[in-house]
Amino acid sequence: MERRELPNSTLILVFGILSILGCCCYGVLGIVFGIIALVMSKRAIELYNANPELYTGYQNVKTGRILAIIGLVLSAFSLISIIISLIIYGGFEGINEMQQEILREYGG
Repeated sequence: MERRELPNSTLILVFGILSILGCCCYGVLGIVFGIIALVMSKRAIELYNANPELYTGYQNVKTGRILAIIGLVLSAFSLISIIISLIIYGGFEGINEMQQEILREYGG
């Protein structure tokens, strides 16, 4: 029986790497890529556990999953620090003014 590569194993690894790099983009891209990598890795792990002798590339899936978790944590910290800095420097009044300006601009 021929062994096949796990579906999307390389893509999971790439998304894990992108989730770490995405934490520099206000954390949003890192969260998106991290969640996608985790969902894809869950499916690949279930597939591998059903028939481990049929598939290769499990190491890529495990590595991508670990990188995705690290990327999610870093992105969450990045996003939370940006929100906290906005509150500290802009204050709650600054946030309220921004909301009112948006409402006036879009006619709300």
